[in-house]
Amino acid sequence: MPGFRQVVRCSQCGTVIESEIGLETRCARCGTELHSCAQCTSFDPGSRFECMQPVPDRVSPKGARNTCSLYEPRTTVERQTTTPKVDDARKAFDDLFKF
Repeated sequence: MPGFRQVVRCSQCGTVIESEIGLETRCARCGTELHSCAQCTSFDPGSRFECMQPVPDRVSPKGARNTCSLYEPRTTVERQTTTPKVDDARKAFDDLFKF
């Protein structure tokens, strides 16, 4: 039976973020600033000022870094799956054509 894990992913490219998110943290893959509204648990486009927290002013743009004290990274629960070994397919291909 597969297990489950909690992960934080970049809102732009979907890369799993392994490190702690600080004010200056950027995604290692695409360079997106991670301490932003778009990456926050409270971000909701349908809410007032697009935030579920009682903020006094709208923060804009949503993808840019901000210093919001209510920031909490969006965490999702995903099923843990095993990844296929890349070498097995490559080895089978090489064996087929005798490389």
